[in-house]
Amino acid sequence: MADILSDIFETIRLRATLYFRTDYSPPWAITVPKYEQAARFHLVVQGRCHIELASGTTTEIGPGDLILIPRGQQHVLSDQKGRIPAPLETIIEKSGYDGNGTFVLGERNPSAATQMVCGHFGFTKGADHPLLRSLPEFITMTPADRAENPILDETLRLVVRRVFAHSLGASAAISRLSEVFFIEAVRASINKNPELSRILEAMTDKNISHSLELIHQQTNHAWTVETLASEVGMSRSRFAERFSNLLGDGPMGYLTNWRLQQALPLLSQPNANIQDIANQVGYQSASAFTRAFAQKFGTPPSEFRQKEI
Repeated sequence: MADILSDIFETIRLRATLYFRTDYSPPWAITVPKYEQAARFHLVVQGRCHIELASGTTTEIGPGDLILIPRGQQHVLSDQKGRIPAPLETIIEKSGYDGNGTFVLGERNPSAATQMVCGHFGFTKGADHPLLRSLPEFITMTPADRAENPILDETLRLVVRRVFAHSLGASAAISRLSEVFFIEAVRASINKNPELSRILEAMTDKNISHSLELIHQQTNHAWTVETLASEVGMSRSRFAERFSNLLGDGPMGYLTNWRLQQALPLLSQPNANIQDIANQVGYQSASAFTRAFAQKFGTPPSEFRQKEI
């Protein structure tokens, strides 16, 4: 399971792109806009934070609590429910915050301020996998939850220390630690989320996990449902049904999507030939690759590449 998870996160290219500290004195309310291919988290160091997501779902977190919003949804942060929020961009402009130091709002009141560490993770454009699709609307964790997951807790503590430090290399260290933190946060929440639990079961199921390993390790092989089923010792029908039930996609659908995910970083290499990329990810012709790519992403690979470079 670990290797498959590592492969998935390496392919979607999770990266921490922004970190900042807050010092918000009441009253305050901020609308954080929606971002595609992003995840965010907010860790309360002091005070309380009320969160309302675009769906209308609300929650509140206090000292030591963490909320992870894994699909980049718009949400409102405030000191209490009912505040009228202002857009984040407007507040940043008015406050003069330049991305360095602490993001301050209101008259600084050390005893009443909400102090948080906030982070923004980016995924590569087009990143897609059943694991990402199965992530819940949000994940919350209390200090007690983190205590049950020592690696997550230790990693988060290191991230916070680095955010509050100004030492050389802090930014690079935070980025690396953040990847571990995100992966561990997802792992720690699996038992609380049925959709995630199904993905975990697929990665631990003797037969299905083996088929995933084959797909991930030999992406350019001419796999069929029959050959995969034979490799893992199952009948075609039982294998296809079990695979689909656990991953929410059939074996060939999963294989096609994985091939296209593997193609995305290759397209970022300006000198790479489309035919060569097609061959590397399992397509015999550039035209077949182009059709599959355009069907998935709405644009042919050549145009997609031009927008990315």
